[in-house]
Amino acid sequence: MTEFVAHRPMLYGLAYRLLGSVHDAEDVLQEAYLRWTRADRSDVAEPRRYLTRVVARLALDVLRSRQARREEYVGTWLPEPVSTAPSPFGAVDTSDLSIAVLHLMERLTPPQRAVYVLHTAFGLPYGEIGAILGRGADDCRQLHHRASDAIGGRPRFPTDPAEHARLLDGFVAAAREGDVERLERLLHDDVVVWSDGGGKARAARNPIFGRAKTIRFCIAVAGRMAGMSAIELNGEPGLLVDGHHRYSLSIAVVDGRVHDVYLVANPDKLATFAAAAVRG
Repeated sequence: MTEFVAHRPMLYGLAYRLLGSVHDAEDVLQEAYLRWTRADRSDVAEPRRYLTRVVARLALDVLRSRQARREEYVGTWLPEPVSTAPSPFGAVDTSDLSIAVLHLMERLTPPQRAVYVLHTAFGLPYGEIGAILGRGADDCRQLHHRASDAIGGRPRFPTDPAEHARLLDGFVAAAREGDVERLERLLHDDVVVWSDGGGKARAARNPIFGRAKTIRFCIAVAGRMAGMSAIELNGEPGLLVDGHHRYSLSIAVVDGRVHDVYLVANPDKLATFAAAAVRG
């Protein structure tokens, strides 16, 4: 048990990166722990490598099985946000845990995502990844190449945290005040709003593209805000907002402007957040 506990933050980070779901990641870790307790550990020379293999394979099975369920999902599917202050993933780089990056990885097939995460985030060589997935090293190299092409290379949205927070606060303030001119300055030309209600909360069924439509939508949504609390979501500044429904709000920044707005209102994806103090 000691070895599993020692590696749990890393394993949780692996499962969450692969699945974009706190609930699914926790289920994978529970099954991995049960397998660890039943394993003949006298044959396990490197517990970290063994557990990484188990978690990766379990997560890959979940990815494959939920593809059919995803087709039945109502509206846009966004990753489940997670509070990272403090981080449940340990002292690791969280820049590839943002909602923006995880959302991009939804474009990948399960094998592509597994190879991409294991190689890019965890630095595993292709030969070792191949042993985990039952594929050759060259095949894994090609999968990584295709994954990189599908998401536009290594997806990073590097913004100074203070600047990111300033843009988020400015964006929300302008929307609440109905300040169209300020919103036009803050929003990228190609801004997109992604809204996930899962059929259980009010949300736009389809992405909203373009500055003009985004401004109208965000002003309308901001008018229903009852209060909000600042929180670090997936390693970046974010908000929990209360109104007709509770939802998380986060943004991706490109060239100093808001490029993507992510609203997660599906209550199943907010279940891990305790009731937060609300500020008006």
